[in-house]
Amino acid sequence: MSNHPIIHIEFSSRNREVDAEFFSKLFGWSFNQIPEMDYATFDAEGGPGGGLNPIQAEQPAGTTMVYVHTDKIDETLAKAVELGGTIVRPKSEIPSVGWYGFISDLSGNTIALLQPFEE
Repeated sequence: MSNHPIIHIEFSSRNREVDAEFFSKLFGWSFNQIPEMDYATFDAEGGPGGGLNPIQAEQPAGTTMVYVHTDKIDETLAKAVELGGTIVRPKSEIPSVGWYGFISDLSGNTIALLQPFEE
């Protein structure tokens, strides 16, 4: 079985610039603003980095999304369904990053899968 570490965490955000300043002052995280995507990424020393995602229907206020690495996203999505989970968002591309999809586990938690493009 391949390794599946948590590699990215997203927080829903009403205002990514204000929230980035909050987390930067609170935890010392460094942020990269990506205005064309209405998104910001952060680096957290000692742990996975993440991002601030705008509040939207599938990620309402208060949502934290955990991204789990997979090197075979199609197989991982299929296995989730085989085990009783559901696909919330099918395999989609994040340009210059990789492939992702959302699954729901047996308790209704949404988890993101990410297969980065080869480096």
